[in-house]
Amino acid sequence: MVRNSLKYVAWKDYKAVTGGLKTVYQAPTEAAALMALDKFAEAWDDRYPQISKSWRAHWENLNTFFSYPPDIRKAIYTTNAIESLNSVIRAAIKKRKVFPTDDSVRKVIYLAIKDASKKWSMPIQNWRLAMSCSSSNLICISRDLI
Repeated sequence: MVRNSLKYVAWKDYKAVTGGLKTVYQAPTEAAALMALDKFAEAWDDRYPQISKSWRAHWENLNTFFSYPPDIRKAIYTTNAIESLNSVIRAAIKKRKVFPTDDSVRKVIYLAIKDASKKWSMPIQNWRLAMSCSSSNLICISRDLI
């Protein structure tokens, strides 16, 4: 979401806007994040109203992020694993263009992920810290999200 928001920002405002957005996604609770978003909107809506509008429009999806403990949230927002996986899948599908069956698409995606996973050797930052959170917390959170 941050990267998408920064598409609209002039280079001279880049650091200040990213700092404002950082207070939103690093807020300890959802309520604090909404307050930080209001503060961000006060500061930047004159120049970039589409940023806060976009965050508010997608808040229903973003607010689940705040149900995770801080260590897991940090592991989530400091990794590009999802974006990397999406690019691998897009590249594999783009090469073939035509698929006779749904199963053939599934096989291509599976093989692309399997091949890419061999290359992923970088450890996820803060992963041990995130894993040290109690599993009972995660089970409760996942039940709430489902």
